[in-house]
Amino acid sequence: MARRPARKSPARSPRRPTAAPPTTDREKIIAAFLDLLAAKRIEQVGFADVAEAAGVSLAQLRSEFPSTLAILAAHVKSVDRRVLDEDFSDVEEEPPRERLFDVLMRRLEILAPHREAVRSLLCSARRNPPLALLLNAMAVRSQQWMLTAAGISASGPRGMIRAQGLAALYGGVLRTWTRDDDPGLARTMAALDRSLARGQRFVGLFDDLCRVAERICRLRPRRRRSEDLEDTAVA
Repeated sequence: MARRPARKSPARSPRRPTAAPPTTDREKIIAAFLDLLAAKRIEQVGFADVAEAAGVSLAQLRSEFPSTLAILAAHVKSVDRRVLDEDFSDVEEEPPRERLFDVLMRRLEILAPHREAVRSLLCSARRNPPLALLLNAMAVRSQQWMLTAAGISASGPRGMIRAQGLAALYGGVLRTWTRDDDPGLARTMAALDRSLARGQRFVGLFDDLCRVAERICRLRPRRRRSEDLEDTAVA
């Protein structure tokens, strides 16, 4: 597991990227799609291209996925599962920011074999606002799970705000990661550390605002009851 250089514990290098060979038709389709995405924009990847690259028929492809975005969503879900399957017990006693750092670094390690596909997707999203919105929705769902893996609440309005903020800052880290040629990912880890620090300050401010709003909401019923009692006394 990758660690921040600032940790007191010995730093370990990011794991060497590995990808298990696909065995099922579904896995072959996802792998073929990612290979195609590494070479061309997502708008240029057609069903026939994916079917040919995966070695399946169009009928088999249709039975598994209704669209290329569905293939991408399946890949994102697979990455989520691999992260959630990790053992993070060694950082349970760490502060939330440290735990989240470890979770997101592990995610990047899992994504490493598909770096060119991620780079292509980021480029397409910058030119295609509707695609960017769809990718953001996927990212927010995914980051809710990453927050949960780090032991941080992702439920309710606050959880949604956290997930959206994390999706945005993670997108920025991804752009650094796709250009980071250092085997130790020093630039990526530094970018992630800075982003999480900014996110932590934002969440702290947001929580303070929520507490103020909750106090105001609790005071309003009391004021109304007091006014009602005054009106009754006057009557």
